[in-house]
Amino acid sequence: MSNTLSPSPPIKPINPSEWIQKNLFSSWLNSLLTLISIIFIYWVGTHLINWIFTQANWQVITANFRLFFVGYYPVELLWRVWITLGITIFLGGLTWGILSRKTPLFNPTSLTVLFILAAICVLVTLITGIQSSLLLWGMLLILILTAFSGKKIGQQIPSLSSWLSPLWLLTFLVIWWLLRGGLFLQPVSLSLISGFILTIVVAIVSIFLCFPFGVLLALGRQSSLPVIRWLSIGYIEIIRGLPLIGILFMAQVMLPLVLPLGVRPDSIVRAIAGYTIFSAAYLAENIRGGLQSVPRGQTEAAIALGLNPLLVLGLIILPQALKAVIPTIVGQFISLFKDTSLLAIVGLVDLLGISQSILANPKYQGRNVEVYLFIAFIYWLCCSAMSLASRKLEQKPA
Repeated sequence: MSNTLSPSPPIKPINPSEWIQKNLFSSWLNSLLTLISIIFIYWVGTHLINWIFTQANWQVITANFRLFFVGYYPVELLWRVWITLGITIFLGGLTWGILSRKTPLFNPTSLTVLFILAAICVLVTLITGIQSSLLLWGMLLILILTAFSGKKIGQQIPSLSSWLSPLWLLTFLVIWWLLRGGLFLQPVSLSLISGFILTIVVAIVSIFLCFPFGVLLALGRQSSLPVIRWLSIGYIEIIRGLPLIGILFMAQVMLPLVLPLGVRPDSIVRAIAGYTIFSAAYLAENIRGGLQSVPRGQTEAAIALGLNPLLVLGLIILPQALKAVIPTIVGQFISLFKDTSLLAIVGLVDLLGISQSILANPKYQGRNVEVYLFIAFIYWLCCSAMSLASRKLEQKPA
């Protein structure tokens, strides 16, 4: 009996007309639904475009563009924000190039992202003037150049991709030092970190803290020790049974009560604690599903080879379990990022909070739709970027 695999059947390409016939007009019912959908999309699209270009007043966005992104951050220290953005763009381009060392750098997805970034630069040029737009166009050029450099470096040093995560962690610490101040930089009060910067900081720190906490809870729920297992189950079930807004209020009000006298964390720190506590419980269940997907035989084989339990967990089980549930983990991170809009309810001036402050100005009353559409577009951009990054991670070998 031959051990050679039979060749896969040839893939027959179809042209656009055949695809339309097969997927949209394959029956009278599908044809009717397609026509109704086209009419509805045309009706909504024409009315939306007409409103955007003839009725909407975008002055509320152009006049408060800086407030949306940096909030009440001191104007004389905005150079720190530009430096942090430049560092992020540089490292982002380097990461893009290193991860694309075996694939074409410019595929349809990356070209779409570059087109969106170029459109944003054009929009900023129309809104803020030439100075800010030149900086953004320069950063877009840096992104492309560092991507080319990263691809070359990644081809010469393939192991460099394993250092990207620690490098991003170190970069975040540097960025936080730049924004917050300290050492030889002028300190900036946490209350002045507002707008989109606050949204990003709370989301990133909460994601970074809840991930290891969620992994430990997932492992604890499958532990053979009854005390650890039941404590993990109790925590997960109790937190999942509480609403996020309730946990945020408890973090703001009750957390200082259980701390030593005189220790009162800043409201931003308390908010991060609330998001971490809440998201870790949901993340633990996602990771537990990944742990259950790994065949038990792999654990037994690793033990038979002489690996201790920590090595089995770190080298065999977790890499496969986490890769299997990347979509659900990133989905939880996206949900956490969107849930940062609740910061406005607990008195913090995030992106939504700064929007409400702008709308409280009598000059901009009645401009709610324009403002909320603008911040919805920002949330969509960030969530789409996280989704694209997750698909890149899924394509990497475990």
